[in-house]
Amino acid sequence: MPNLRIATFNINGIRSRLPALLTWLREVSPDIVCLQELKATDSAFPVASINDAGYGAIWHGQSAWNGVAILARDAEPIESRRGLPGDRSDRQSRYIEAAVSGLLVGCLYLPNGNPQPGPKFDYKLAWFARLLQYAQRLADSGHPVILAGDYNVVPTDADIYNPRSWVDNALLQPQSRECFSELLTQGWTDAIRHVHPDQRIYTYWDYLRRRRGAGFGLRIDHLLLSDVVLPRLRDAGVDAWVRDLPNASDHAPTWIELSSPKKTSRRAH
Repeated sequence: MPNLRIATFNINGIRSRLPALLTWLREVSPDIVCLQELKATDSAFPVASINDAGYGAIWHGQSAWNGVAILARDAEPIESRRGLPGDRSDRQSRYIEAAVSGLLVGCLYLPNGNPQPGPKFDYKLAWFARLLQYAQRLADSGHPVILAGDYNVVPTDADIYNPRSWVDNALLQPQSRECFSELLTQGWTDAIRHVHPDQRIYTYWDYLRRRRGAGFGLRIDHLLLSDVVLPRLRDAGVDAWVRDLPNASDHAPTWIELSSPKKTSRRAH
């Protein structure tokens, strides 16, 4: 079997960015795609166009805000969870999970948390606490799991062009970084950093600041791998060229490549 390419992409409005998404799908043909910030209701999700591009899909939409989806090339993702457990009153569409290609894939859109301090930052930390609790269960399960999405966390100062200009932003607060670090302590591996430990890599370039070409970016889109998946990791990167397409999202697709799982041989008894 060929290697698997799995990507996460904050599309920032799937209806307005659909041409850019379809261009990327056509050019790269990723096997599994996690999308965030659909900004569309379930009924407005462009499933026909996605299917025509060769992808099955599940999605969890919300009008004007949030929204997550998982696409699978030439396959149908089997949904295993819709919504993060731990708070039945939470109606925001930020988590969806599916079994696909022998993996359990969780697609997440962690709250931004700005402005901070305040209720939005409190919600971010509360959501993160729920994620930590659930991620521990997944890590302990022994299943091959990938948690991919827009975490809205800049893990270290090496993941941003200039931390001083973002010092008050929720993405860089010590509490946000501590939560992300706690995920890694559970046994999850930050795939990009594992493959590129010292390289400056960005996944997001703000519309309101410098142009992407100037390199003023942040790394906030992450793929975390359970210990069962890590030995299969072969490569990781960012398709930054997608950020330069017409009417592009302010994020670029971030991807990993996994080798096929090793087959367990049977011994005759």
